Amino acid sequence: MKTFNAHTIATGFAYPEGPRWQNGLLWFADQHAGFVHAISASGAVTESFAVPGSPSGIGWMPDGDLLVVSMETHQVLRRVSGKLQQHADLSEYHRAQTNEMVVGSDGRAYVGNIGFDFDNGEEPAPTMLLLVEPDGTVRQVADDLLCPNGTVVTPDGKTLIIAESLANRLTAFDVAADGSLSNRRVFADVPGHIPDGICLDAQGQIWAASPFTNSVIRVSEGGEITATVAIDGAGAFACMLGDEDRRTLFVCCAAEHQRSRTVALRSGRIDIARVDVPGAGWP
Repeated sequence: MKTFNAHTIATGFAYPEGPRWQNGLLWFADQHAGFVHAISASGAVTESFAVPGSPSGIGWMPDGDLLVVSMETHQVLRRVSGKLQQHADLSEYHRAQTNEMVVGSDGRAYVGNIGFDFDNGEEPAPTMLLLVEPDGTVRQVADDLLCPNGTVVTPDGKTLIIAESLANRLTAFDVAADGSLSNRRVFADVPGHIPDGICLDAQGQIWAASPFTNSVIRVSEGGEITATVAIDGAGAFACMLGDEDRRTLFVCCAAEHQRSRTVALRSGRIDIARVDVPGAGWP
């Protein structure tokens, strides 16, 4: 197993999540502070905007409009000319917080939710995955997922892989031409890890943030861990391959994840590690 070293490029955030590489910048949600930020590869903040209801997953429509999840209001918001408007209302489906999202090349968005009241200690419960069409219509495409979290779509658009955090596994589906999902199967069991945010590389392996081992692991189909990045003094909550060659692994880190403490502590940061295989697919 190969080990890569990481170092910090940006600090002072409450709880960074959902990193995405787009147009030469790393975008991410500072969930508990209520902002989306964009930073350069060197860590300089170039843009920030507030998102009501706590931002999470981020993606882009084919026309360049940014989509962002509002966790508490159960919406996907669309940023048009710098202003946020509703793209999709998920409140009919989501009781608990809406969470991660991947947006494919066609503008279809797959959106998960935590499935239970995590912040108040409710027992975990299985939940669903929704598909938001480019026109904002919503339908359920999968169920019985235990805390669906980071999600990727392969470069050919034919496979979706999602982290079931509390099941300690990555789960794969075939993607039909209409966006429907079928042929559910285990991509990889990762005992001892709670996979959170994930990204895909050009060899078909998954980088998965593992918050409670202070690391990011690279996992092949079948479950072999082929590489790791150690994170010093913090949990790793999400990751994204970016930079000009897509070989920089950006990691969202924080020493604390409880909302009651993160905003005051401001331990959130972005770490990076240079890896061998570039990113692929979406996000």
